[in-house]
Parts: sequence; structure tokens; C-alpha cells
Amino acid sequence: MDIFASIQLDQILKATMVLFAVVDIFGSIPIIIKVKERSGEIHPGRITIVSSLLMILFLIGGEQLLGLFGVNIQSFAVAGSIILFLMAMEMILGIELFKEQKTPGKSASIVPLAFPIIAGAGSMTSLISLRAEYELSNILIAIVVNMLVVYVVLKLTRKIERLLGPGGIAILKKVFGIILLAIAIKLFASNVVHLIS
Repeated sequence: MDIFASIQLDQILKATMVLFAVVDIFGSIPIIIKVKERSGEIHPGRITIVSSLLMILFLIGGEQLLGLFGVNIQSFAVAGSIILFLMAMEMILGIELFKEQKTPGKSASIVPLAFPIIAGAGSMTSLISLRAEYELSNILIAIVVNMLVVYVVLKLTRKIERLLGPGGIAILKKVFGIILLAIAIKLFASNVVHLIS
């Protein structure tokens, strides 16, 4: 009963948009194509499940994990906003600040797609940051919505790539980069106040 009482559509929408911008699954289509060519095939269901589990586990246990290091959510949210800011700059300016390690072999479809492309540092940071502002139930629903989008995109990668074309994918990256930049600034402003006070 309490779980249903905490569900708020505005929080679900905002959390969904934050995660959608961070995961940037449409912007990752070129990476997905490369992984598919390298490993032969990808498994949308398996990748989606692994990504979902990683995100939910971090959402639920992330605060306790931070507590072990004596870090509160507001401090992590400020640190997270800086990471999101840098990720946004990558998307807008087309530069590479975060280097991804390549993992060959059978795990190629899980790594790097499930981790760190989908459930990576940006997603984990965003989840902890969202915990500072939104109810757990609303964030869980936002994760489910995003994972459904991820599954559909993984399933239809080739068709989406042909439909959007390189120009369309580049435009999407810029648009979501600007959205992510605005989110990072808002997140920094709302949490740094608590640290100063």
C-alpha cells in the first residue's frame, strides 16, 4: 500500500528521462553494431537482464556501500553531477574523455554492452543521485521503462541505424548531451547547498 502511495508520475517521468539521457542507447548504436560484428551476435534478453540487475542492485545497496566509506548521498550526487557534466561534454563536443576497455571472447556481448555501456559509471552515479531526490519505487519503474527501450533497440539495431542514418544518430547524441548537461547543473546546484550548509 505504501509502495503504491509513493508512486508519482512526474518523478517517474523525470527519472526516466535522466536515465534515458545517461544510458543514451540510441547514441550507442554504432558501438552495438561493432560488438555484433566482432562477436558474431548479441543477446538482447541476456544483456537487458544483466543491465537491469546491476542497476537495481546498485540502486538498493549503493547507499550502504557509500556508508562503508563514510560518504553521504549529497556528496556522491555532487561528484556524480561532475561526471554527468563530463559525459555531456563528450556527447556535445564529440570528444573522448572516458576510455573503455575492450574485452574479447564470449563475454563480448555482455562486456561492454551490459557493462559499462548500459549499466556503467554514469548510470550508477545517476541512480545514487536520483535517490537523493526521488522515491525508490519511482526510480525502479524508470529503470524498467528504460530497460524495455534498451531491449527494443538491441533487437532492432540494424533497422534503427538504417532509419536514422549517421546524421540522425549524431543529432540524437547532441540533443541528449544538452539535456544531460542541464541535468548535471541542476543536480550540482540542488546538492551542493546541503554540503555548504
